[in-house]
Amino acid sequence: MPLIKVQSSVASPEPATVEALLKQLSQCLAWHTGKPEAYVMTAFEPGVAMTFGGTTESTCYIEVKSVGSMKPEQTQSMSQEFCQTVNQALGVALDRTYIEFADAQGYMWGWNGSTFG
Repeated sequence: MPLIKVQSSVASPEPATVEALLKQLSQCLAWHTGKPEAYVMTAFEPGVAMTFGGTTESTCYIEVKSVGSMKPEQTQSMSQEFCQTVNQALGVALDRTYIEFADAQGYMWGWNGSTFG
């Protein structure tokens, strides 16, 4: 059940740009976690009032959650790829993007009327 949620101060990009970004992030997250893409969820929230370093220049916050544990080499690789992907799609500088990685315990994540644990 990997999830990637992107919040950005960038105003709403074209719908085709958002769709392409979400699909690319979905494929990448499935690959990085080794989980079927059928379980990956992506979300994008544009136009969020945000600051980074005391300025309102374009910025981005990304949450990545997955049942199980992510290893340091996985999060390092994901950080590099997701920052570059968002930079290419939205123009947000790599150094203006934070990513939070969170491991979820199966019993704490519900789906289809049950949980993963």
